[in-house]
Amino acid sequence: QTKLVESGGGLVQPGGSLRLSCKSSGFTQDYYAIAWFRVRQASGKGREGVACMASRDGSTYYADSVKGRFTISRDNTINTIFLQMDSLEPDDTGVYICAADNFGSLGTPQRMCAPAALGEYDYWGQGTQVTVSS
Repeated sequence: QTKLVESGGGLVQPGGSLRLSCKSSGFTQDYYAIAWFRVRQASGKGREGVACMASRDGSTYYADSVKGRFTISRDNTINTIFLQMDSLEPDDTGVYICAADNFGSLGTPQRMCAPAALGEYDYWGQGTQVTVSS
């Protein structure tokens, strides 16, 4: 059973940066889609897609709330997915969860981040907490 394990979360001041890592026990080069979702406790909402990538061509999609501040990437040599988060804001506080899809059924990166895609991912991590506060 493939596992995804996140790390890199923590407490950071507004305006600061964090880089989240998602180590895969499987080969990231085999994934069709990789993604970062988050659950913001204050919003009372479920998982929202913040950054998604189609591994085949590297095309990406970012939620409007993080565009220009977050960057998703992967390093297939170490089977790890990253989320670089800059200019962090208090509203970015939440649990960040990585996900991966093997079968290529999700379509475009925007579709990969949509709520309707949640049930189609094959692998999920447990999440890492990010708190942005002064």
